[in-house]
Amino acid sequence: MFTHLRPALVIIVIFTLITGLAYPLAMTGVANLIFPTQATGSLVSKGDTVVGSALIGQNFTKPEYFHGRPSATTDTDPADSTKQIPAPYNASNSGGSNLAPTAKALADRVKADVEALQAENPGVAVPGDLVTSSASGLDPDISPDAARFQIKRVAKARNLPEATVADLVTQRIVGRRFGLLGEPHVNVLALNVALDDLKK
Repeated sequence: MFTHLRPALVIIVIFTLITGLAYPLAMTGVANLIFPTQATGSLVSKGDTVVGSALIGQNFTKPEYFHGRPSATTDTDPADSTKQIPAPYNASNSGGSNLAPTAKALADRVKADVEALQAENPGVAVPGDLVTSSASGLDPDISPDAARFQIKRVAKARNLPEATVADLVTQRIVGRRFGLLGEPHVNVLALNVALDDLKK
């Protein structure tokens, strides 16, 4: 019987070593050589301190920072484990609100957000991505229009000329990949780090 099991066990061990150890290690090594930043999580640093990842949005709420898209992610309520509470940009619980376009809760939230943004920047159309969340709830980017919409607030909060902040936004716009794929966008974390660096 062992003569029948021995080849099967040897094959299992060999393929486990190849596909479970050698191949992943080789791919990790190649990725680190070719794409060192992406392979380590696209980390964004401020000096010597890592402040986040360019791939995961953060919940910026202070007026002196650019804000990202609304996030519908949740977490367990510490007071009642049977309930969920809003936890914007919770990377351990990625997901959208799953509310239908006709849901009253969604309509009320969007209406309140639009009103707050219109008060911040009267007479300017509110970009859609500032009031709608992404499917993941972790989108790190906003449209150039959404960034431009916030220039007035950020410049006022930081006592900077609007032209200075506008130039910074323009410098941070990432175009379509290969000129074809995706939409132009601005990474909110990278923009806010650059904004803080203006002080230096």
